[in-house]
Amino acid sequence: MTNEYNSVLYTGVTNDLKKRVYQHKEKMNDGFTSKYNVNKLIYYEHFTNIEEAIAREKQIKAGSRDKKIN
Repeated sequence: MTNEYNSVLYTGVTNDLKKRVYQHKEKMNDGFTSKYNVNKLIYYEHFTNIEEAIAREKQIKAGSRDKKIN
């Protein structure tokens, strides 16, 4: 996810994408996404196994900003 200006990147894991995006848009949770107005979904991947999803999230977070943008 990102903000209006595409200047912030956020990566997370959820089992209900629609609900989670709504929570970000409505700033229902305090934290990074509320602070930086992160509310626009730009990319997602679907996993049936939570361990694989978490491993992929860690892989994405470990990359450089340039790799994330590309």
